[in-house]
Order: sequence, then structure tokens, then C-alpha cells
Amino acid sequence: MQLQVTNSPFTSEQAELLNKLLPTLSGSQMQWLSGYLAFYGAGNNSALASVAAGAAAVAEAPLAPLAAVPDIPQGPKEATILFGSQTGNAQRLAGRLAEKLKGQGFEVTLSAMNQYKTNKLKEVGYLFILASTHGEGDPPDNALTFYEFLNGKRAPKLEGTKFSVLALGDTSYEFFCKTGADFDTRLAELGAERIVDRVDCDVDFEDAASGWITAVTGAVSATAASAAPQGAAGTQAAAQTGGESEYTRANPFMAEVLESLNLNGRGSDRETRHLELSLEGSGLTYAPGDAVGVYAKNDPTLVEEIIALQNWNADEKVVTGKAGETSSLREALLHHYEITVLTKPLLEKAVAFSGNSKLAELVKPENKEDLKAYLNGRDLLDLLRDYAPWTLAPADLAALLRKLPPRLYSIASSVNAHPEEVHLTIRKVEYEAHGRDRKGVCSVYVSERLQPGDKLPIFIQQNPNFKPPVNSETPVIMVGPGTGVAPFRAFLEEREESGAEGQTWLFYGDRHFVTDFLYQTDWQRMLKDGVLSKLDVAFSRDSDEKVYVQHRMLQNGEELYKWLENGAHVYVCGDEKHMAHDVQSALLTIIGQYGGKSPEEAAAYLSALQDQGRYQRDVY
Repeated sequence: MQLQVTNSPFTSEQAELLNKLLPTLSGSQMQWLSGYLAFYGAGNNSALASVAAGAAAVAEAPLAPLAAVPDIPQGPKEATILFGSQTGNAQRLAGRLAEKLKGQGFEVTLSAMNQYKTNKLKEVGYLFILASTHGEGDPPDNALTFYEFLNGKRAPKLEGTKFSVLALGDTSYEFFCKTGADFDTRLAELGAERIVDRVDCDVDFEDAASGWITAVTGAVSATAASAAPQGAAGTQAAAQTGGESEYTRANPFMAEVLESLNLNGRGSDRETRHLELSLEGSGLTYAPGDAVGVYAKNDPTLVEEIIALQNWNADEKVVTGKAGETSSLREALLHHYEITVLTKPLLEKAVAFSGNSKLAELVKPENKEDLKAYLNGRDLLDLLRDYAPWTLAPADLAALLRKLPPRLYSIASSVNAHPEEVHLTIRKVEYEAHGRDRKGVCSVYVSERLQPGDKLPIFIQQNPNFKPPVNSETPVIMVGPGTGVAPFRAFLEEREESGAEGQTWLFYGDRHFVTDFLYQTDWQRMLKDGVLSKLDVAFSRDSDEKVYVQHRMLQNGEELYKWLENGAHVYVCGDEKHMAHDVQSALLTIIGQYGGKSPEEAAAYLSALQDQGRYQRDVY
């Protein structure tokens, strides 16, 4: 492209100089020149004048200010950041790292793993992996194909690549951060150089993740300097964050409860709360597919039992935050510490405070299966009872217990249908284990102790990996039994408000038609108005033979496959351990049977849908 005098502020002589110079510059020279011009032109009234002067300087002779610009160390000036994320946390952190590196003058490639072109991998200078672990040590959906590629025979040697890994997980699961650990090991096996040790994050990940990002940016600055002025980067960041709400995971909004309704009918053995919360004055907004994080309170009865067992003073002050904030022991156990879940790290640390040799024996590596069995379904009260005597004091809790994590719930409303409100669908969790009744922390808090007018600390958790099609005419298939139907209420309310005309098909299931048909009147209205095109339901306890959503899918297999061939997107929300696997098996059977494909071809078809964003899951 030639610069024309008629459409630029330059003289013919300046334009000629620029046209001679610019086509000869390499990418790194262009980057260097950009930083230099910003430096040289900082005191000029016209940015365009500085560009002309800078170009003339490079073409003819160095200007005096050139000596003031420091030499730029040689090293890779590009970075690739790949994320594998189910709920959006790894993706959000990847974006944060990307902005930091851009501020240091890097050209950044930021991509979900399933969207990354693997043939470029061997050319990468800096590679940063952020990955969560899903289910029983599995990669998240959008990391699976890249994970398989990297661990396969086609993975390239990466001797010229520098890397680091951030792993997200939950220590209450056996395979804590396994996906991230696998990536870390494999990259080293392929010859890449680890410049920052892997960091494994628990559910309270913000501090650990921030420390990793700081370490990474510090490591790359040791070998590559910024080619872009910090002022420009700051302006870019401000532009991107402008207008966002001040309320975040670290600073939740106190949302007023407007309504709390039991969606189950009289006689049901279940209780499912429809919770309506006010967002008025918060600046918070959301999109279909997003979630709300709720900070709940522990059961007061359980708290009092723990305090009484240990003969502690409930009013003793204990540390509850990293800045040294304190509260009474009772308040700390109610609001700040997780006491209903036991983890391996917790028991390993607890050994130092227990006079019972059996606990030290339990946490030994050779007793892995015994430890796994003990952790299942037990809480802090069980631990304190089972392995007394203890030297544990209230002041020790900060080092022993992890923070009470927020509970995430799929949003069940459209903000366009309910301005300044957000709706949640929360099923009460109660069960018996090891001779005691157990209660879900948030679900029981919401159903038993939260009333309209009360305030609930919340934040919005964006989930870019569970979003309806951009094109409103695209057919949509939704599979959501039980509370898994919540996001599809949001999907359909949004379509109702926008007047979308694409076909929609909902598969819903629960136990009994009469008492457990969540949002029945909403679906009936949407069917009548044409917002919902088809509805197939399965009530497992209403017949001798249990029928689930996957059975309804198989019964409609031929038509469902036609929808897929016509470009339909498939969404699945709900239980990961059983339902999601059964639904995926049904999809593979349908694709094989009605598409005339072998099991391998059906799997490849479904994998392609996933990579195209046409098969999305929000499972837990």
C-alpha cells in the first residue's frame, strides 16, 4: 500500500521517504520504531508530525534523542496463551495475563485450546497454559482435542519454546489439578524450557493465580523488554474495563432477595427454590449461559457443635483474611471457613495437631484408598471426633482450613426480560452419611434461613463457553433435566424478548410430572407462543420402567439427527457423572445410526461439533 500525498498530512518529500522505508521493515523493526516514535513524539503537538520526523530520521540520519532510547534485549517478542476452561475462570485469567504481556510489548495469541491451530505450535517462543481439571481428572471440553494432540505421536519437539502452566482445580477431588500437571509434564518431555514452576490453584484461586501471573511477566521481562510505552497499555486497559461494575468475586454485591418460591408441588420429596435477586444499583449485568456465585453461610448448628466439642471460646478473635482482618471464632466458622468438606491437604496438615497416631497412618501414600474412602461424605466435626485428642487452637484454623468457596448457579433469567434482576434455581441438598444428617451449605441456607428482604453476597461469573448461537435463526437443542433446565429458561426468555425465530427443542426430565415439573407454566406459554418449538419430557418415577432424557432423545433420534445436519447447536446442562455421559452416549448412537457412521466416525462428528461451538456443556 502506497501513502498518497492527497490523503495524508505529509509533504511529497515525506511521503516518498515513508514509501521507501516502510516496505523494507521487518516485524521486529516495526515494533521498535513504534516505541521510538511514541518516545520522540511525546512532546510534539501532532502525532502525525512525529511519524514523519521519525521516518525521516531512520531513513537519513539518527536524531539526537535516539541515544536516550535503551537497547531492546533480543528474545521472542510473541507469546501464545492457551486456555482450557469449563466455567470461564481459566479463560478470564488468561485474558488478564494477555493484557499484562501486551503492556510489555508482546504480540499475544490468546485462544481456547480447541480453536488453536496446532501446526503453529513448534514456532511458538513463549507458551503459557491455563487449564482447569474437570470431573475425575479430565480436561475441560474445550481442552480435550489439544490435550490429545499434545500427548499423541504428532506433537512436535519444542526445544525453542519457553513455557509455564497455571492449573485450576479443587482439593476435594482425588485428581486435583491433574490436567494442568499433565500439560506441564508433557511440555517438558517435548523439550520446552519451564521458566516459571507450575502453580496449582484450589477453589480460592485468586491470590495464587495473581502470583503466577506476576512471576510469568517478571520472567519474560528478564529476556524481552517492552516495545510499547506503559502509558499506552494503561489507556488500553482502562478502555476495556470502563463501565464495568465494581462488584466482583473479591468484592461481592449484597443483593436483596425479592422472592423465594418452592417450585416443587405438595407431596414431592424434593424442594427446589426459585430465587429472585435484585441487582438494582450494582451495575451488574449478564448474558444467557452465565452463572451467579453465591457466598453462603455454614449451618449454625454445625458450628456450635464444633465449638462445643473442642471446648473453644466462641468469642475468641481469629484471623479471617490475608490483611489480618479478624472476627470472632463463631463468625469465622459461619462465614469464612469451609467446614463441610474434607480434603487430603487438610488431613495432612491436621496431623501436626492430632495426638492420634492413626491419622498419621491414614495419610501415608500406601493408604491412598483408605484416605479416599474416609474423605467421602465426612466433615470437620467427623474429623475432630474421630482423631482426638487435639492440640488444635482457634488460632490454628487459618492455616488448616481453606476459605468457604462460593457456590455457582446457572442463571435462570434474561436480564432483558427482568431488568436489574437475576433468577436462580437451587435444589435443596440433604442426605444421611456415616450416621449423621448432612446438609448442602448454600441450598439449605437458601431454603431454610433466607427470607425476602434479606441480603445475599453475590457476583456474576461469565461463562463464554456456554452461549446460545449468535444467529437467532440457528436451531437449538437443549437437554436439561432437573435444575439443569435453569439456563434454558434464560435462553428462551432472551429469544422471547428479541423475537428470535429459529427452532428450539427442549428435553426435560425429573421424577414426577405432577410435583416436579419445574417451570411448567413457562414452557407451556413458550410452546403456545412459538418461542419453544418442541418439548419432550421424561419423568422417571411415573412408570414401572425408568425413563430419562437420553431415552427421549433416542426415541426421536431420526429427527434429532436431521436437526444436527441442518446446523443445530446442542446444549447440555446438569449432572456430569451420570446424565451428561448418558446424553453423550445417546448422541453418539444417534449420529452412528442415522448418519450411517462407524463408532469412530460418530465420535469424530461429535468432536467436530464441539470444536465448532455447536456442542456445549455446563455440567457439574
